[in-house]
Amino acid sequence: MSDHVYKVIEIVGSSSAGTDAAIQRAISKASETLHNLDWFEVVETRGHIVDGKVGHYQVKLKIGFRLD
Repeated sequence: MSDHVYKVIEIVGSSSAGTDAAIQRAISKASETLHNLDWFEVVETRGHIVDGKVGHYQVKLKIGFRLD
């Protein structure tokens, strides 16, 4: 593995389908404008309650991408 330098950003993905879907949505959206995405870390998980049930999930991620 070569030596790399990374930039790290935080983003929040959300989904009514679950935490995995929220993660996938966040990474998919980030990959539309960022390049060289290499890793992610789940920092926080939370949700929204509607009528006593989970309305949607939110997952805060740190995403690392290599700088050119």
